[in-house]
Amino acid sequence: MENVIYNELRMRGYSVNVGVIPIAEKDKDGKVTRKQLEVDFVCTMGSVRYYIQSAYSLPDETKRIQEIRPFRRIDDSFKKIVITKDVVQPNYDEYGILTINIYDFLLNPDCLEK
Repeated sequence: MENVIYNELRMRGYSVNVGVIPIAEKDKDGKVTRKQLEVDFVCTMGSVRYYIQSAYSLPDETKRIQEIRPFRRIDDSFKKIVITKDVVQPNYDEYGILTINIYDFLLNPDCLEK
């Protein structure tokens, strides 16, 4: 599914990169460990930027939290989007993250701007 999304973004004229977000977390012993979170696609065209996560399925809240975790560490106002194969109506969550399904993404070129 990631290849399909990547190819569609390139076809639409976006420059596409992978985003890496370094974080420091404490483990149960209080020891700080460094980790990296990944954003599947950082898409740029001129002054427009989108952060996109690809999730084949979001069966439960745990998986959804896992997918949006990198977005919560990005401190800017560019749009953050989760694209899933699940049949969902486009919706925004409490963090302003848009969730859409792959079919809406592929069939509606304006879906990222809504």
